[in-house]
Amino acid sequence: MAAIVYDALLLLAVLFLATALLLPFNSGQAFTSNQIFFPVYLLAISFAFYGWFWTHGGQTLGLRAWKIKILTVDQKPLSWRHALLRFCAALLSWTVVGCGFLWLMVDKNQRSWHDHLSKTALFMSPPDK
Repeated sequence: MAAIVYDALLLLAVLFLATALLLPFNSGQAFTSNQIFFPVYLLAISFAFYGWFWTHGGQTLGLRAWKIKILTVDQKPLSWRHALLRFCAALLSWTVVGCGFLWLMVDKNQRSWHDHLSKTALFMSPPDK
């Protein structure tokens, strides 16, 4: 959970920057709820953030701090397809009040819903030398 919080703070900063870059195209005005492009844009930025980290080393900064890696179940690096499946499934896990994340407490392999759906898993990284 600490890695999730750490990454959420970093993602929040990225989303603030992404919004600042987009504001001039909206005449500097706040985005309204009837502008569907803005939430889709933020979702795409969020996927790009996580997808890039997951496909380039399997670690976000939060995961790196806790020495955790995301790999496929056969311990291979994630492809963009795996990253997209994991991202979409993680959204599903959050939409049911986080039950998809809590599932790992009852799963014999300690895998969450998005791990199962994307055929990925969390692995502890070997200690640095």
